[in-house]
Amino acid sequence: MLSLTALAATAAERVDVGVFAPGSLTEWESRSFEGKTDYRLSGDGESRVLEAACDGTASAIARRVPVDLKATPVLHWQWRVDGVHEGLDERSKAGDDFAARVYVIRDGGLLKWRTRAINYVWAGSSEAGQHWPNPFTDQAMMVAVQAGPPDDTGAWVSESRNVRADFERFYDLDLDTVDAVAIMTDCDNAGGQAAAAYRNLYFAPE
Repeated sequence: MLSLTALAATAAERVDVGVFAPGSLTEWESRSFEGKTDYRLSGDGESRVLEAACDGTASAIARRVPVDLKATPVLHWQWRVDGVHEGLDERSKAGDDFAARVYVIRDGGLLKWRTRAINYVWAGSSEAGQHWPNPFTDQAMMVAVQAGPPDDTGAWVSESRNVRADFERFYDLDLDTVDAVAIMTDCDNAGGQAAAAYRNLYFAPE
């Protein structure tokens, strides 16, 4: 039997956010911006993933899960895209469409103006490593983690970001916790279609 100390250490090793093997999205809430992106689970058992497809639509799914950034500051995830929205001015409202987004949210609670988010995107026009304020709100920062069409359509790409360091870099905030993670595949501003898939979202120590 594990001691309480060992259990605490094990719990601190990772915080699962989007491990879809159990086969349910009941802990995820939907928010529509324009129609609804189609989110569905596919595959079986440990190979189950979240697939997303949009057709002139934009909606996100989010899960509220408090994360201790002092213990587990690094967000890991895997994603794939069938293609990207090319030729858009992604810094404009008309071009704010992305085949895949994963974003982390610090909720301001009743003080909504204190909410902050970092939006990690698979960009179509921007270069990987670039960042810019979201054109709809100054409470979200866009960060291009991947850019351009995938080298191998259907191939999974693994990512990791130190969320605590990113909040300090982009907002000059030294956060101990964040409150939620969201996923979105959207096509509403420029129209068109896009498809992506997500799996294995979790926080871990540095």
